[in-house]
Amino acid sequence: MEAVLLLVLVLVGVLLFMAFRGSGSSQTLEDRLNEMAALGQPISLEDIELSRPFTERVIAPMLKSLSGLAQRMTPQHSLEQARHTLLMAGIAHQIQPAQFYLMRIGGAVLGGGLGFLLVSLYSGQTIFRRIMMILVGIALGYMFPSLWLQSKISKRQEEALKALPDAMDLLTICVEAGLGFDASMAKVAEKWDNELSNAFSRAVQEMQLGKLRREAMKNMAYSLDVPDLTSFVAAIIQADQLGVSIAKVMRIQSEQMRMKRRQRAEEKARQAPVKIMLPLVFFIFPTILIVLLGPAVLQIRDSGVFSL
Repeated sequence: MEAVLLLVLVLVGVLLFMAFRGSGSSQTLEDRLNEMAALGQPISLEDIELSRPFTERVIAPMLKSLSGLAQRMTPQHSLEQARHTLLMAGIAHQIQPAQFYLMRIGGAVLGGGLGFLLVSLYSGQTIFRRIMMILVGIALGYMFPSLWLQSKISKRQEEALKALPDAMDLLTICVEAGLGFDASMAKVAEKWDNELSNAFSRAVQEMQLGKLRREAMKNMAYSLDVPDLTSFVAAIIQADQLGVSIAKVMRIQSEQMRMKRRQRAEEKARQAPVKIMLPLVFFIFPTILIVLLGPAVLQIRDSGVFSL
């Protein structure tokens, strides 16, 4: 029973790994067919099919059918929420919402199987503890993809928030120098290579494809979900609708962003003494006491005071 369960776990893990890591072969199908044609080998439909990687021929269709089943069984509201979460993480083009739920189900299966293996290794436990260990493994495996996604979202938002004041300064300079707002956003996208500049680049591309500026800006704010960026987008849209000078709005927004960055830095500086208290109490102070009082304790012990 344990061997069968271990085999199932390994199979599920291999399927999930091969599904989301992408194809390992950098050679395209056209290149392989050109090589076969250059060698003078006859090309048939079977040769074309067999020339594709195993992941494209077997694993990808299998996972696609499982993703379709998961999409049909998952409520539409949950799919939209998962799509927004993947968009904020910056991997919406790599993982579909149904695939994300499939990852969670696979993680639950792996977690439950690992919990069962731990239970089987440590015998003599009560049935309640065994069930609890399996349930904890299932819960951790199901929650792990969401925790991984939240960590990516937090990292992406923090990077965008740090880059926002500098981007606002460059936008203000470009607009006041006579460039249009779209061209200024393109300059910001060319200047840096971070999450905020990538979001600006996508917004510029959407506007070049014919989307309205306010729609492209709303999509940019929606994809990052950073409050400061959302307020900036709202101010730009309002200025565009009311006919207010964008240069003045940009100057005000730039000053506010710099002030907020200074306030965040001051807040973190005030939090530093509280955060450093635990390392001081549990790691640094005991070491200092050992270094200072250790020789005195050894001398007192050798003097024979405690033997009296």
